[in-house]
Amino acid sequence: MIQRIQSLFLLLAGGLTLALLGIPFAGTPETVSASALFSDGSYSIQDSPALLAFYLLGGVLAIGSIFLYKRRTLQIRVGIFAFIAILIGMVLTVLLFLQDPVMAQAVQPDDRIGVYLPFLALVALLLAQRYIRKDETLVKSMDRLR
Repeated sequence: MIQRIQSLFLLLAGGLTLALLGIPFAGTPETVSASALFSDGSYSIQDSPALLAFYLLGGVLAIGSIFLYKRRTLQIRVGIFAFIAILIGMVLTVLLFLQDPVMAQAVQPDDRIGVYLPFLALVALLLAQRYIRKDETLVKSMDRLR
């Protein structure tokens, strides 16, 4: 199960997504009381229940799909749902950031490593999907030979 390359990519995608629980997206040098996102000086997934739900769902689905290695078509579908959940989380992250009043103030937030983790998770999911599909075509070709 773990010896397959797609399992490592799925584990990487889930780990990167769940790492967002402790790593913020952006931060400001001082706290901004007018902002809902930067009231503590950093913007993370704990600032919005929707972000928390989508990123957790994506991470859990990515890790959970590792154990579906005997049912590759279901594994592909679960991986697609994880991809969609992380993608929706990324869109919500940007929308919440752009709607925040800190954008109109003189305080400029700086991006942190959390901004890049969802992108890396999506790339890992795409690579996992590629190798799962490659395994599926290999199994189908072996079935034709039998």
